[in-house]
Amino acid sequence: MAYVPTLKKRYKEEIVPALMKEFSYSTVMQVPKLEKIVINQGVGATIADKKIIDTATEEITLIAGQKAVQTKSKKDISNFKLRKKMPIGVRVTLRRDHMYEFLDRLIAVALPRIRDFRGIESKMDGNGNYTLGVPEQIIFPEIVIDKINKINGMNITFVTSANSDEEGFALLKEIGLPFKNVKKN
Repeated sequence: MAYVPTLKKRYKEEIVPALMKEFSYSTVMQVPKLEKIVINQGVGATIADKKIIDTATEEITLIAGQKAVQTKSKKDISNFKLRKKMPIGVRVTLRRDHMYEFLDRLIAVALPRIRDFRGIESKMDGNGNYTLGVPEQIIFPEIVIDKINKINGMNITFVTSANSDEEGFALLKEIGLPFKNVKKN
């Protein structure tokens, strides 16, 4: 029998029926699902020191469990001493089982390690997707604090198949993202 991530199993067995009941969908195919998670880290300081981008790539690869790629600048910007095709960031896109494994680690281990953590903001993007800003990479247990020479933040984007913010928010809340208590008007 093949291994199925815990969160994926929970999605199929608990979350789908709950969302079908809440939004009264007629078929399982209408239920929104998590399509991918994109982890993105802008590293503007790499212009001065080329080793920073390599360190960032290694760290994001460790965190995601999948090889990260460097993003390159699209044009020259002289004020920032930036040339076309210079590496300025790192990103990785997680899908299927890798995505569920990462999300499970994020909810259970990483987010509770944030100092004074009271939940995450509940601002969606208008299309049912959500971006979470993480202030420092040291909240992930894969990162060894002694080897860190610069603390970098990152954005984690959850892309869903939801048609509205309401459906996307309900999906992410059911999955277990710890949103702050939101009062409805």
